[in-house]
Amino acid sequence: MLELKEVTKKFGDRTILDHVDLTVEDGKILCIVGQSGGGKTTLLRCISGLERIDSGQILVDGVAFDPYVNSTNDAVIGVVFQEYNLFPHLTVLQNVMLAPTMVLKKDKKEAQAEAQELLQKLALGDKGELYPWQLSGGQKQRVAIARALAMKPRILCYDEPTSALDPGLRDTVKEIILDLKKDKMTQIIVTHDIDFAEEIADDILRVKPLAN
Repeated sequence: MLELKEVTKKFGDRTILDHVDLTVEDGKILCIVGQSGGGKTTLLRCISGLERIDSGQILVDGVAFDPYVNSTNDAVIGVVFQEYNLFPHLTVLQNVMLAPTMVLKKDKKEAQAEAQELLQKLALGDKGELYPWQLSGGQKQRVAIARALAMKPRILCYDEPTSALDPGLRDTVKEIILDLKKDKMTQIIVTHDIDFAEEIADDILRVKPLAN
């Protein structure tokens, strides 16, 4: 279970998150929706360790956890970025294998087998030797999900996973997220797509800009 207690984040004199309390049960899907400037992405970045909180506490299973300084954070919290952030000089397979071999120190053969299995699961089994520039937007999105899953995170975060996808690919991402829920993956999703959120979420957090 993930808990946030009185989490506050400021940029200069501007408060973006003000004493936020939040609980996400294991295996559940939380969608964070709301206006631009409401702090959706900032909240996700704090949970995933890309930003340091100014005050408050983050807990995993009741134990204090600081994702910003935890060197093995990717084994706890994974992130699927809006822009995918794939390495253009690496093949699809190499992109998925990179973090497990470098961060988790996995044997290369083991990492390759697990990466191939993930690609197969996400209907990318025949794309392993291609480079990101050879993929469609939907395929890049699935590679980004495979890369995050390769670290075997407890919690998977997504930043606007459907923003650049057509309706058919949006449904594919929805199916992937719901399949991961069957595997008890805890998922936190920032999205502007209210309909998408209502289709997949166990809980919806609505945020709005603070008056500063």
